[in-house]
Amino acid sequence: MERAEVVIVGAGASGLSLALALAEHAPGAAPVVVLDAADAGLRPVDRTWCWWEAAHGPYDDMLAASWDRLRLVGADGEVVPLRLPDSRYKMLRSPVFEAGARERLAHAAGTRLVRGTVVGIVPRPDGSLVRARDARDREFTVRARWVFDSRPVSPLPPARTLLWQHFRGWFLRTAAPVFTPGAVDLMDFRTPQPARGLSFCYVLPLGPCEALVEYTEFSRQRLTRAAYERELRRYVREVLGVDAYEVTGSEQGAIPMTDAVFGRRAGPGVFRIGTAGGATRPATGYTFAAVQRQARAVAERLARGAEPVPPPSYGRRARAMDAVLLRALDRGRVRGPEFFTGLFGGVPVERVLRFLDGRTTWAEDLGIGLRVPVGAMTATALELPFVRRRPGGGRYGQGAWA
Repeated sequence: MERAEVVIVGAGASGLSLALALAEHAPGAAPVVVLDAADAGLRPVDRTWCWWEAAHGPYDDMLAASWDRLRLVGADGEVVPLRLPDSRYKMLRSPVFEAGARERLAHAAGTRLVRGTVVGIVPRPDGSLVRARDARDREFTVRARWVFDSRPVSPLPPARTLLWQHFRGWFLRTAAPVFTPGAVDLMDFRTPQPARGLSFCYVLPLGPCEALVEYTEFSRQRLTRAAYERELRRYVREVLGVDAYEVTGSEQGAIPMTDAVFGRRAGPGVFRIGTAGGATRPATGYTFAAVQRQARAVAERLARGAEPVPPPSYGRRARAMDAVLLRALDRGRVRGPEFFTGLFGGVPVERVLRFLDGRTTWAEDLGIGLRVPVGAMTATALELPFVRRRPGGGRYGQGAWA
């Protein structure tokens, strides 16, 4: 039996981010063991993370690209241009992050990455027992004072509304210059819209002839690979006007957008982190920035000798507003393209980004509320307390591990 102060289950974004935060902010928390699943099928799939933060951040040396300009494109082709005066929109590929994090952790005293698929966690008052199996299917046990579990919760907790942000993206190389390297198309709504929910394409330019183009829907049902690719071909050909291109890579995934309550405590001394711990913003699917805040907060609590329960990633007011928006979209009461173009077009972009991070004041939220369909949102807010939460609201899709 091994012994550790901290065991982190999972070596995806949340697990590695917490290990890095502990090495930086709470080196006294060592020894730290990060258990990376020995079963390759249980490891996170390759994917892209995007978020906004100050121009200089801790992972700048790993970025694929960053931008200070965003655009929203309405269903009618009208462009809403946005400039980020004090921040950058950043793109990070998971394989690069994982390799970079492992390299940094190799120099962190007391931190070890161990291949092991966790098969059980037994909480005890004096420290939990984490049972795992290695690549040869041999069982081993680690006793730890604190355990942080990033594995997906499945089925999801009871919810009034569950939509999926599901997507497939192509890394494209075109024969002629097509893309504007300095600007991201955050949402291009020139896509067929579902009756309930919304769809858009997301264009992250890596150069004049290279970009990640992603077809995304917020809806109840995920699509087949063939259906995603049909929409991607249509968008590239009919909207971008490109016939000659090469697909150099792809990614696909699904993120739960739900008003379910994710418990952050799984037992005495055992906590959930990442999406499993509520780090995914219900109304947008953004996760990476909240994972960083969560990791820093846990590390700072450990450094102070306090119980390191992860704090809520978003306040009650933010979660309540998200619950209203999700139900309004699910019931077809608001049209996604008009909602988001109106929001970004009518509110200063830095305020919108603070709102999406859950960091706005009551007064700012009130001003933002006046830019959205007031009648539909009010009616939805009034009925929401009477809507029953349904148990077993779905299972994670590929790529949801954050």
